Parts: sequence; structure tokens; C-alpha cells
Amino acid sequence: MSQSSGTLASFPVRLREARERRKLSQGELANKAGFQSSAISHFETGTRKPSFDNLRRLADALNVTTDYLLGRVEHPEALTGADRLHRDIERLSAADRTLAEEIIEKLADRNKAQHR
Repeated sequence: MSQSSGTLASFPVRLREARERRKLSQGELANKAGFQSSAISHFETGTRKPSFDNLRRLADALNVTTDYLLGRVEHPEALTGADRLHRDIERLSAADRTLAEEIIEKLADRNKAQHR
């Protein structure tokens, strides 16, 4: 299926656009994401496709969602706040994760009460 101006772009196009939007060279993105610089070139030309783990590393380094890179959403910032929270929570200990979930629940309850 070919891409037209009104449709979502392909992964190589999205990756290049996101990198350029962040004003990063291919080498800088590679360094930030933990790749060799040639890997970014291969991804942007479409000669190679990233694994799921590598796709996540690219999205994290560019501060966009994997859905944006895959062309599933139009805007790079779509859901990034929730994605960022999810990524950060995964790095916490079990006890800290429980505490974070309790804090988020209390904030949501407070917000709900304020809007009644």
C-alpha cells in the first residue's frame, strides 16, 4: 500500500521526521538510543526494521510513542504523558510502584471531587 499525503507515513519517514524535529544527527540518535550510527541509517532507508525492543529504545530516545513511529497515530506527542508514566513506573521497586499507584489514585480522586 503506498503512502499518500493524507495518510499516515511509514516507519522510516516517521523516524527521520522525529529525529530531525529533535535536531539530532543519525549519530546522535544512535548514541542516545544505544545503537551504532549505521543502524539509524538502515532504519531510515527501510533496509532494516527494528525489533520491538529497539523500537521502544528509539521512541524513548526521541520522546515519542511507538505508535507514532509505526504510523498508527498522527501526532508524536499522542499519549506520551501516559507512556512516560508507564515507562517510569516499570523502573520502580515493587514497594515504590505501590506507593506511586496510591498517589495517582489519590490525585485522581481529588480531581474528581473538585469537578463535582
